[in-house]
Amino acid sequence: MSIRILESTSLGRLLARRDAKMADAEAIVRPILEAVRTRGDKGLLEYARQFDNFQGKSVRVAPADLASADQRLTPNFRAAVELSAHNVRQYAEAQLPKPSSKAFSKGRDLGQIIRPLDTVAAYIPAGRYPLPSTVIMTAVPALAAGVPNICIACPKPVDEVDGTAHMLGVHNVFRMGGAQAIAAFAYGTKTVPKADRIVGPGNIYVAAAKKLLAGEVGIDFVAGPTEILIIANEGDPRFLAADMLAQAEHDTDASAILLTTSRSLAEGVASEIARQLETLSTAAVAKVAIKKNSAIILVRDLEEAAELSNRFAPEHLALHHEELIPAIRHAGSIFLGSYSPEAAGDYASGPNHVLPTSGVARLRGGLSAADYVKVISVQKLDQSALKKIAPAVTTLARAEGLEAHARSVEVRLEN
Repeated sequence: MSIRILESTSLGRLLARRDAKMADAEAIVRPILEAVRTRGDKGLLEYARQFDNFQGKSVRVAPADLASADQRLTPNFRAAVELSAHNVRQYAEAQLPKPSSKAFSKGRDLGQIIRPLDTVAAYIPAGRYPLPSTVIMTAVPALAAGVPNICIACPKPVDEVDGTAHMLGVHNVFRMGGAQAIAAFAYGTKTVPKADRIVGPGNIYVAAAKKLLAGEVGIDFVAGPTEILIIANEGDPRFLAADMLAQAEHDTDASAILLTTSRSLAEGVASEIARQLETLSTAAVAKVAIKKNSAIILVRDLEEAAELSNRFAPEHLALHHEELIPAIRHAGSIFLGSYSPEAAGDYASGPNHVLPTSGVARLRGGLSAADYVKVISVQKLDQSALKKIAPAVTTLARAEGLEAHARSVEVRLEN
């Protein structure tokens, strides 16, 4: 099997992402959300038993079970978690907004204070692949932000997930999944605390639940199938093929796209993809994603490649030409050069792997420590500073018909 090689003129259909049938998913999850909202733990347990084969009396995982999972982790795995968590925390701390206070003019002191959210919840999938790395990527920035109550939902008992949570000091772990887990965090139940924000990836039903509950609870974004777009006119075909397959093995709906001016490189990468698939343990999934949603696109020049990339606004953008950075307006995360594979960002380089998909990179970047805090403005005026801006305040207030606003300033200046 070989990947398609297309001209850029035929790219439009590929750039139009597959319909995720979100409306159908919303119709399915609405009664689940309502059941948890109105019946709390009873509704949650019914759906946990129906969809997750849950057999227990409470979805809360006992601290002793988390500690046992931690003890079963191999030394190599523990070392990997420690390195990853260190690098992710280092980067997350650099992302945090800083408190400030400054005299912007005489008597007008302005600043900001930073406060963490009280409770955040991370959804950790446990479908085709368990994702302990997502525990790190969601919990560590919250720890860096100082969030006092960090919760994790994972529908299946996985030592690597439970043990990683315990290693990080996250002890609020709940054995629940799907839309019912999102509803439990959004509304709160007797067992599950109400969260201020829910983060983390999930299937279409998780995404639909987050979309419907946005406003009731804060979310990161509504995620779709994962994707990578690579721009390279030169490079090792083995590297490029490996990067495309690393994305394709996630899911049959994943997509991997290479933009290049070089037909010889395109053919080399296509041959490498076919060769590497022969020995790839996840080939059954990757083959479908490569066939249905992936392609190598021949472009006129790097400028066209950058334009097409911005139209796509990819979750992951691999750039082998650093000079293109000024032309890039939309991307979830950028990987520069031959030795910055997307997999490094998935696990241990430092930036977050919870990233916007389906074009949401036009609106925001990936999950950040800043998502876990509030920036609260602080202002202090003395009488002279208030007097200086009073004409503007009173004029604007009266233009809006808000007489008491104007008087609240004038009463302070009567003497």
